[in-house]
Amino acid sequence: MTKKFTAVITREENWYVAHCVELGVVSQGKTIEEAQANLKEAVELYLESFGEEDLPESTGEMMLYPFEVAVGG
Repeated sequence: MTKKFTAVITREENWYVAHCVELGVVSQGKTIEEAQANLKEAVELYLESFGEEDLPESTGEMMLYPFEVAVGG
């Protein structure tokens, strides 16, 4: 059986940080591919530790976009 989750990857200085939206699991890597692989492993370990009952799955398409707001005076 497989479960579908959503990952968001951001770049922070010299690292890519991968975050599983549904579970709150986070990992990192020097490349996007490494961050993805590390997140997959971290989620598998999370599921082994905490079980698989009542897990939220991805609910569908997620849209992310950058935007700006004015701050200060």
